[in-house]
Order: sequence, then structure tokens, then C-alpha cells
Amino acid sequence: MTKLTHLDDSGAARMVDVSAKPDTRRVAVTAGSIHMRPETLELIAKGASKKGDVLGIARIAGIQAAKRTSELIPLCHPLMLSKVDVELELNYEKNCVDIRCTAKTTGPTGVEMEALTGVTVAALTIYDMCKAVDRGMQINQVRLVEKAGGKSGHWKAE
Repeated sequence: MTKLTHLDDSGAARMVDVSAKPDTRRVAVTAGSIHMRPETLELIAKGASKKGDVLGIARIAGIQAAKRTSELIPLCHPLMLSKVDVELELNYEKNCVDIRCTAKTTGPTGVEMEALTGVTVAALTIYDMCKAVDRGMQINQVRLVEKAGGKSGHWKAE
């Protein structure tokens, strides 16, 4: 088993030193969903939420969150992101909004945390905007789908 990189030899938390690592093109793709009642999904589809354009605001919130990840995750490196894309798709079959976030940079460390933060905050924004009509919404399956770049190379979920 590989040791945890954010712990030193004595077990204390530390920020990983990436100063000797070469800059490479890094990409991370994450996904998640927020499940809701069919009526709530229909309100979102019709743009009938009293708070405004749910999907548009959730997209911007996800992008903004990805850009500020190092302010939220204590040992995460601040990164100069070259791209963050948040896609939201209404899924009537499962009564949910499927969310996908892609983050890109060129640097010495990956962008998985930024992409995961983007998906999560987009889902939380949908919850916030729709909670008045559906407090039972559930955020599910937030996960890394694919990453590329760095020493570990390309990885894709099964």
C-alpha cells in the first residue's frame, strides 16, 4: 500500500512539496448527480424557480468553486487553471441533474480536487436554489471519472 502523501514520517499533516516536479498538462474529469422529485426537475426545466436560472447559476458556482479550491481544502495547492467546464444535464429517467466538471492546467500537480469541488458546489447550488420545494434532494456519486498528466499518467474509472 502506498503511504499517504499529506502526512510526514511522524504522522503530522503537511503540504506536499511539488517544487521538483516538472510541469505537465493536467486534466481531471469528475461527475456527480443530485436526485429530486419529478416536480422539482420539471421546475428546473421550465426555468420556473423563484430564485432564477438554476442550471446557469449552478454552472457559474461550480466554475467559481473550482477556482477557489485551495481556499477550501487546507493542503491543496493554489493552481492557475487554464479551463474549468461544468456541464449539467436533466435526467428525466432518474429524476436528477447529472453534473460533470472538467478542470485543466499545466503544472506540477493535478486538478482532481478542483474538478471534484466544481461538481460538488454545482450540486449544492441546485440544492440551495430548490430547497424551498424539495428538501429531500440527495447529492450522489461524486467521483473522479478520468485524469491525465503527471507521473501516474492516464487513469479512467471502470
